[in-house]
Amino acid sequence: MAQYLLVHGAWHGAWCWRHVTEALIRAGHSAHAITLTGLGERSHLLHRGIDLETHIQDVLQALDAEEMNDAILVVHSYAGMLGTAVADRRAHRLKHLVYLDAVVPKPGETWSSTHASATQKARIEAAAESIDNSFPPPDASVFGLSADDYEWVQRRQTSHPGGTYQHVLNFDPARVASVPRTFINCTVPPLATIDAVRRRVVDPLFWDGQWLPNSQVVEMKTGHDPMISAPQELTALLLRCANQS
Repeated sequence: MAQYLLVHGAWHGAWCWRHVTEALIRAGHSAHAITLTGLGERSHLLHRGIDLETHIQDVLQALDAEEMNDAILVVHSYAGMLGTAVADRRAHRLKHLVYLDAVVPKPGETWSSTHASATQKARIEAAAESIDNSFPPPDASVFGLSADDYEWVQRRQTSHPGGTYQHVLNFDPARVASVPRTFINCTVPPLATIDAVRRRVVDPLFWDGQWLPNSQVVEMKTGHDPMISAPQELTALLLRCANQS
């Protein structure tokens, strides 16, 4: 039995994994999705002091509470920052790290580092103008969603804590690279804020040459929220990752 820990990206919550967690459990595995502090059903906890370390601790505490010692950690979008930090601190607890159309940072970068200057400016200004240092979600259509899927995500998204956006992450790439890794590249349509990462994960010089060994890139022809737009296909990929580890 494999153990899956699933972490959502910005503006989302554990709710977005519903179809995938149910499918993984039906397949005979353990699957636990968490909601980060200040988001989803925990949006009432949103406050100005939430930063990247808050969310890193959310994931570490879940790893401990669920007693996972051979976990497949699946991190979506923004949560690539968190997955990288967890692999740096708890590599021995992870069997596989799945970056689902996610940020893959360099040491010393922030979540904002790979974003266009206009995106950075808009999010920083929105957070500064808010009472709780947060910035609002985009229209769910940017994730390639439509019809009922669009409506479901559109009404459930919540503002994201602004303190996570410019918080520098330091880590040892060699430690993270010791964990088998899969990058799932969602291409129809591709989300612009992930473009720089797509180039990184096929670059033999990334992380001073430490990224490519022990890693793979898999393409999904769907949008940025495949747990919603293509849950069966995503589940199949995650099951394959368990078998490859």
